[in-house]
Amino acid sequence: MLCDSHVHVVGPAALFSLAANRAYLPDPAPLAGLRAHAAKRGVERFVIVQPSFYGVDNAMLAHALSELGGAGRGVAMIDPDACDFEALTELDRAGVRGLRINLYTRPHGGALPPLGDVFSGNVNAAAAMGWHVEVIAPMAIIAEHGEMLAQSPVPIVLDHYALHSGHAPKHGAGKQVVGLVRQAHVWVKLSAPYRCRDDELATKPDRAWLEAFLEAAPDRCVWGSDWPFTPDESRHRGPELGAPYRALRYEEVVDGFVSSIADAKLARRLMEDNPARLYEFAEGGAT
Repeated sequence: MLCDSHVHVVGPAALFSLAANRAYLPDPAPLAGLRAHAAKRGVERFVIVQPSFYGVDNAMLAHALSELGGAGRGVAMIDPDACDFEALTELDRAGVRGLRINLYTRPHGGALPPLGDVFSGNVNAAAAMGWHVEVIAPMAIIAEHGEMLAQSPVPIVLDHYALHSGHAPKHGAGKQVVGLVRQAHVWVKLSAPYRCRDDELATKPDRAWLEAFLEAAPDRCVWGSDWPFTPDESRHRGPELGAPYRALRYEEVVDGFVSSIADAKLARRLMEDNPARLYEFAEGGAT
């Protein structure tokens, strides 16, 4: 089964509380809409990633996973100091297989913490559950903490082509991150190419970076759409003001990625085989 390894689901604000310090007010993005669009390209499995505007309240995530059953997995966000083993176990039963550290979306009126301050707590929680840690951070931050990430006792997943904007794979921070990705426990999400390019509607990845990651870790790269295509940071206006999703169609995002992969067998590996291993999908979609 083809898997979309990076989506967000947004429920009614009256039912699922939004974080008070959210960067913007999101529009609803229901699971039914995602599944309808994805079905047109044969995508049946989904990894729901906790978005910044829900903070560490994973209620919407758990609800969506309950609707997906064996076709869904999740990546949650927690406060390691306030999330006990019982709460982690409940998330695991719901289908969560990773924890996300977000050093990309700045909270309204606040600042993002240093990676070193939040890494160990998340790693310890993930290790207790047999999960991975997903990091969304600019490439310079990833490179700066490369040694720490290389020594992680749990798998590391780098979001959105490691947010390589402004870097080249053979020089400086880019070269360091490619080296990091060669480590057997480091994965890359081939998702949201528009976050790394000048075109905010780009559906095709930067060719040099795509080739670099596939050469370094063909068995540890997974594809994701980033549906519903959350807005650029420049459009964030505060917790009470909306920011429109990018004007992209799911089908063109899938097609843009597949057309960038010359080998059909490799595309299948990135969209089916690799995510089945990382997210522990059972054969045939059953839990």
